[in-house]
Amino acid sequence: MKSFLPFFLLCAMFLNVLPSLSAARIKDIVTIRGVRDNQLIGYGLVVGLNGTGDNLRNSPFTEQALRIMLERLGAKFERSTSQTKNVASVMITATLPPFINRGSKIDVNVSSLGDASSLVGGSLILTPMKGADRKIYAVAQGPLTVTGFVSQGLAESVTQGVPTSGRIPNGAIIEREVTGSFFKQKKIVFELRNPDFKTSVMISKAINKYTRKRYGKSLAWSKNMRTIEIQKPSKISVAHFIAQLGDLTVTPDSPARVVIDERTGTVVIGAQVTISTVAATHGNLTVRITEVPRVSQPGPFSNGKTTVTPETFVTGKEKGGSLAILVGTDLYDLVAGLNSIGLKPKGVIAILQAIKTAGALQADLIVQ
Repeated sequence: MKSFLPFFLLCAMFLNVLPSLSAARIKDIVTIRGVRDNQLIGYGLVVGLNGTGDNLRNSPFTEQALRIMLERLGAKFERSTSQTKNVASVMITATLPPFINRGSKIDVNVSSLGDASSLVGGSLILTPMKGADRKIYAVAQGPLTVTGFVSQGLAESVTQGVPTSGRIPNGAIIEREVTGSFFKQKKIVFELRNPDFKTSVMISKAINKYTRKRYGKSLAWSKNMRTIEIQKPSKISVAHFIAQLGDLTVTPDSPARVVIDERTGTVVIGAQVTISTVAATHGNLTVRITEVPRVSQPGPFSNGKTTVTPETFVTGKEKGGSLAILVGTDLYDLVAGLNSIGLKPKGVIAILQAIKTAGALQADLIVQ
């Protein structure tokens, strides 16, 4: 715990000594409008389980799905005639990447729906996967890979990981492509992952500097804090042009922000965070309450009863806190000032919240 603040101090010194390392490629800080994933979902059955599947009485949807599947295959199945626990109802999810072609394969995730205790050893039966438009885009099938397990006896059971969820690598085959007009567009739109006006302007300047040298004119302009529009030159493909722009580097501007996670004691301070001159101190009061039971024993040949009487000891101890002047002109000075008080992470959190309340913290304080 004591090495927490010195670690921040070293990080701040590193940032001041090597500021050029903060430059990033454009393709790492933007997304391209029209290039996106799509979510797929399906409902199916996992078979071949070793008695760890759904109880058909408790999961009527499993029995119904099993009956429908067998009837389609030509087998007759009457209600409540089977008590098998080798079948489990599952939900299948997958992500459909952009520009993927028919016949390609993607990974799928499988999660139990009923009261199955484990999916280890099971295989997914052919299951259609649909998109938000309810059209089938892929079909999934294959043996599951499950990392968790469960072992149980008459009086004890051991469970590790999550045995009711699994994955099928390359378990789905694409049957329908997502149509789009991305490659026919004459205008390309970049969208910032972290919207900021200054970063948006710097990206457009970097692109225009490159296009003036390469194509003889400026082609990009910042529309707002999130969007940069770029005119595609003629006689060059969209993919080739985006590849050229993606390797250009800019130094993105970040907002002054302090993020606090009180559950884990994590404090992340942005490079632009400063504080006005403020005096701060931090003390710690510890109160300990101890209950000691004492037995009262009656005398010999008496009619008394043995009783237990509690005895309570309350002690209080307060550690002294030193008063320090914090002057934060940059991240290095701020961390050095907090480090001079000798605080632990929870103390840093309390000090930063108090400084924000006093109006001296020139940053957004986000508490998670």
